[in-house]
Amino acid sequence: MAPISVGDSLPDGTLAYFDSADTLQQVSIHSLAAGKKVVLFGVPGAFTPTCRFGIRLIDCIWFDGYMLMVVMSEDFDLSLKHVPGFIERAAELNSKGVDEIICISVNDPFVMKEWAKTYPENKEVKFLADGSASYTRALGLELDLTEKGLGIRSRRFALLVEDLKVKVANVESGGEFTVSGADEILKAL
Repeated sequence: MAPISVGDSLPDGTLAYFDSADTLQQVSIHSLAAGKKVVLFGVPGAFTPTCRFGIRLIDCIWFDGYMLMVVMSEDFDLSLKHVPGFIERAAELNSKGVDEIICISVNDPFVMKEWAKTYPENKEVKFLADGSASYTRALGLELDLTEKGLGIRSRRFALLVEDLKVKVANVESGGEFTVSGADEILKAL
């Protein structure tokens, strides 16, 4: 299937999440996006880094019974932050008319719940699980990482959708993170 692109209708699909009462819920993408301006962004997996370069061990020290490692990557750029970027820029996105900010990943809802907890400052980004990658496939954005032991995942992407029509489709190539961040969506608004 061809990847979703500008002008396409957003397909419907059901994703999962845990609500504030810790109850597993199913939600239709159309129920979240119909009649609204929505940012839908996807990542290959929860807790995945955006840095595609290796790290180099500089030194190890022991502190209070724990080993601390000092690492460095000459190519690591701290501005390359996908989820944190959307969390940090949520108010600005909302001020430009965005009603919902949705992060999807090919993970189960238990993993997504724990991942969301690592962002205690988050009030706006919904973390939704696409455990079987069925919605990712419907978008045409699946990425086969079976050879790396990761199975089917999602390409890294960001969509700006208005009333179920795709207005912006920023899809990354390979392991890059150059077009799918919050700043790129803000430029398009």
